[in-house]
Amino acid sequence: MDKIVSVIFVFLVISSFGLKAAEVSASDAPVEIEVYRSPSCGCCGKWIKHLQENNFVVKEFLTNDVQAIKEKYAVTQNLASCHTALVNGYVVEGHVPAVDIINMITKKPKIVGIAVPGMPVGTPGMDMGGRKDAYKVISFDADKNYQLVNAYEGGK
Repeated sequence: MDKIVSVIFVFLVISSFGLKAAEVSASDAPVEIEVYRSPSCGCCGKWIKHLQENNFVVKEFLTNDVQAIKEKYAVTQNLASCHTALVNGYVVEGHVPAVDIINMITKKPKIVGIAVPGMPVGTPGMDMGGRKDAYKVISFDADKNYQLVNAYEGGK
């Protein structure tokens, strides 16, 4: 009986924070991700730290030709950012929040991956005080179809 009450309590707490059960269960196990980045880019290291703080195990690959990685994994110029990552068969381009990556690998959509094009201020790794630009997380497939995954408001 106590176990049932505990499960109900946890469910209610999770619900009150607006989290989906899939997000919680996916974040329980560490997720391996490969990140390809330029050795001279500091914001990439900050994004990697964001991933590590959210239970990702990062394998970092430094390269002076990140563009070759983007071309290999069909990341078009309009989606490009400063680093490209691979996780569970998906491509992650740019400063995508960990929660959006977890949602993608949990839901397993039929896409190539997700991206935050450019380098918007306020995205994970692009912190600049309290300033935040509005930005979007976009999914893309092999036919170059794009769809909005998430939108974040700017501020300050």
